[in-house]
Amino acid sequence: MPDSNTPTRPNVLVIAGHDPSGGAGIHADIEAVHAMGAHPCTLITGLTVQNSINVTGFQLTDTTLLEQQADALLDDLSFAAVKIGMTGSAAIIDMVARLLDRLPGVPVVLDPVLAAEAGGSLGEDTVPRALLQQLFPKAALVTPNLPEAQALAGAETIDACGEALLDAGALSVLVTGTHDNTPSVHNHLFMRSGTRRWETARLPGSFHGSGCTLASACAARLAFGDSLEQAVDHAQAWVAKALEQAWQPGRGQLVPLRNG
Repeated sequence: MPDSNTPTRPNVLVIAGHDPSGGAGIHADIEAVHAMGAHPCTLITGLTVQNSINVTGFQLTDTTLLEQQADALLDDLSFAAVKIGMTGSAAIIDMVARLLDRLPGVPVVLDPVLAAEAGGSLGEDTVPRALLQQLFPKAALVTPNLPEAQALAGAETIDACGEALLDAGALSVLVTGTHDNTPSVHNHLFMRSGTRRWETARLPGSFHGSGCTLASACAARLAFGDSLEQAVDHAQAWVAKALEQAWQPGRGQLVPLRNG
């Protein structure tokens, strides 16, 4: 819980793309941050053409407009955490990196989105290198799923990916195992001080927005002053319940029930 110097409803700056189906992206972030008891403020990096089945296109936001929006927010509000999702381009990543330099000491959770859960690219080819070079060193926690970790690390196994991403500059890496071919789901938190592992039952079906939900919940808990491991513990337990209650709004993937 927050200490006496922390607002009872801390502000979390969320930087991510818009999903018109409401399952992932900025919708998932807003719902998760609210459910954790914090207040989300948003910079929307792009509009996507997608539903619960697939992504078929996207249009990125002009960086000048994003910078103007960021200036307006920082002129008025203080932030206790930042969550970054879809960036889409090296130019947006550069702008976000400069923005983070204006928020020293604020914990950053980076969900390195490269594609939608159901498939379909959500970024230009320049994104992986730019993420590694500019945002990984600024993040308190990076939360890739296994395919993202493999693409960024150039490795195959969860352990190899985690170690490679720490070597690339990340302070800590939570590799989620929902895409791994194992009977149960294994999440791994790689830290400079060691590794923690969690095992949960594998639920039937596939889920839209689970990664966004987990990263935003972690950011909200960090905003309340949780330690890294406390934030990850709390967020994973809450997301597990949201997934158990997931529902199907369309003909595609299930959406976590993010109602607190």
